[in-house]
Amino acid sequence: MTSRSKVASPPIAAVRPQSRVVHGVTLKDDYAWLRAENWRDVLRDPDTLPAEIRKHIEMENAWCDTLMAPTKALQRDLIKEMRGRIKEDDSEPPQPDGPFLYYSRYRRGGEHPLICRKPQANEGGKPGREQVMLDADALAEGKEFFDLGDAEHSPDHRLLAWSADEAGSELFLIRVRDLATGRDLPDAIADTSGEMIWAADSSAFTYVALDDDHRPTRVLRHRLGTPQSEDELLYEETDPGLFADIDQTQSRRLLLISSSDHETSEVSLVDLADKAGKPRLVAPRLAGRQYSVEHHGDELLILTNADGAEDFKIVRAPLSDPSPSNWVDLVPHKRGRLILSHICLAGRLIRLEREEGLPRIVIRDLESGTESSIAFDEEAYGLGVDAGYEFETDRLRFIYASMARPAETYDYDLATGERTLVKRQEVPSGHDAEAYVVRRIFAMAKDGARVPVSLLHRRDLKLDGSAPCLLYGYGSYGAAMSASFRTRPLSLVDRGFVYAIAHIRGGTDKGWGWYLDGKRQNKPNSFTDFIAAGEMLAAEGFTSRGRIVAEGGSAGGMLMGAVANLAPELFAGIIAEVPFVDVLNTILDESLPLTPMEWPEWGDPIRDVAAFRTILGYSPYDNVKAQAYPPILATGGLADPRVTYWEPAKWVARLRATMTGGGPIMLHTNMDAGHAGAAGRFDSMKETALAYAFAITAAGGGWDAAGSS
Repeated sequence: MTSRSKVASPPIAAVRPQSRVVHGVTLKDDYAWLRAENWRDVLRDPDTLPAEIRKHIEMENAWCDTLMAPTKALQRDLIKEMRGRIKEDDSEPPQPDGPFLYYSRYRRGGEHPLICRKPQANEGGKPGREQVMLDADALAEGKEFFDLGDAEHSPDHRLLAWSADEAGSELFLIRVRDLATGRDLPDAIADTSGEMIWAADSSAFTYVALDDDHRPTRVLRHRLGTPQSEDELLYEETDPGLFADIDQTQSRRLLLISSSDHETSEVSLVDLADKAGKPRLVAPRLAGRQYSVEHHGDELLILTNADGAEDFKIVRAPLSDPSPSNWVDLVPHKRGRLILSHICLAGRLIRLEREEGLPRIVIRDLESGTESSIAFDEEAYGLGVDAGYEFETDRLRFIYASMARPAETYDYDLATGERTLVKRQEVPSGHDAEAYVVRRIFAMAKDGARVPVSLLHRRDLKLDGSAPCLLYGYGSYGAAMSASFRTRPLSLVDRGFVYAIAHIRGGTDKGWGWYLDGKRQNKPNSFTDFIAAGEMLAAEGFTSRGRIVAEGGSAGGMLMGAVANLAPELFAGIIAEVPFVDVLNTILDESLPLTPMEWPEWGDPIRDVAAFRTILGYSPYDNVKAQAYPPILATGGLADPRVTYWEPAKWVARLRATMTGGGPIMLHTNMDAGHAGAAGRFDSMKETALAYAFAITAAGGGWDAAGSS
């Protein structure tokens, strides 16, 4: 556990220089020793971390505790506020599947969900009696960490396959529960990604196994009642740069085995009704071609970027021979309209797309070709589809929210177009959407690109430049930042903050080209876009320079490290959550779990000199300068397989040793969790409260001279 003792000064990491020459450049690393040689063991058992490294990280935690001690009351208030905004005994709207309605809910005070079902209403209209199939609170009791992964009931409704991670390292154990007795069967499948797909006859399920390097590479079929050692190998990915995954079509007829990186995908089909079914390839991998598959009758409907369809199109192909030579356009490519996903219900194709930065749902009648759409008239909002379990249905469920308006769940009648509100997100402590303003404005990047920025602030806030601002960014992997409702930032907004999301390049907020303009050699655009967003917010009076607290996590934490090096004077503080900051060293190391898969995103610095020099030019750890830095709060997870704990630890050590003023620099490592931090819904609020207390303190003038040394 983390040491809670107070310390008078920040820990100074020992300098143990290491150097190597790559492409004629000497790379020096004074803090490489913080990477444990037995890091694979640490992922499985954090207690195996070498004592010297543990001591240093615990001293960092103690220093963070010392500096943040004056905010303990504020943190308690923040947690109380955040907790007050969630309905503690909340339940998701049930989804029908055959004789049952399936859903998850929380008990009051519970950290983890209950997985439940009840019979559909009888002829008299009386609801059935609830059955709690899985109580994750009970499973988590006494454990330092517990994360419930997947929970999938069998097609015959007799069994529940479920998975859990008890270290934070994303190594999930799959168990199977007999729903008649409430007891788990002897089957126990270790070291999996956590997902499973049932066979049609409920006698087996398919899962993905992780290899010794923590990579999901093997797809296996497990027959109930047999040992894991006898599981049948359906597919094995031998290219370390591609990861295997599984899914199923909405029809639940076909298992989908995919192998992909950030640019290329390949899908094979397995008939779920065939006990001995073998994978059948849809289209062989072709560098840069991506596709995903849905099924309808004797056809496949395929979402793809083939033939130069940068923003994707949908083609149809015969199930009997779905090779690319048989692909026929159904929804042609339209530049600027990015098709995000698609599903098939009986007789219909539903697609979620984004144009001009805003999402909409489009329903297409597959017989007539007529289309209708679902959209909302707001400057910024989020929209999603919940496909449920059924295929033969006229009901589509979707979820809408804006930054000021709590989420609303609707059932949409596909035959009549009628919308029925199923649930409106409750905010027990009260929430008046009209008290807030949602805006979508644009910053001008240095190359002329218009960068969208979504804003939330109180309607009574004076926009005279005096307001502090929390500016959030990510900008990698094509991930778009949804402008949906978040209850936690209201604790900042209600204290006079402007809450802003910068939709920078590297995401797909403005189409696939927006992503391409922020990856590989174009990665620096992400950083300058974020800085342009901050400068624009100051210029327009929403805040001012030196009043902005920047926040980002994982690859967004890399963004934080980069902008700290490039424009430290712009920010009052920087929150870097599990930050990917030691980019060059990580992407040069093929032994790390994600590295080969990351090369399409960042470039391969081992074999490509230009990629090496690009990454060297922005890698936050390698570009720390002798300059003043704003206060920085970095966080890490000891069992994190995605951004290993030593990345923020090394970065913080180099910052302290190099900076000429400013700060303070803090590191808080969760010694019992991984990439996502604490798994419980209330435990995670403690981490948010720490970050927000840091933001409030930084924007309010910072720490005194003794604390900022």
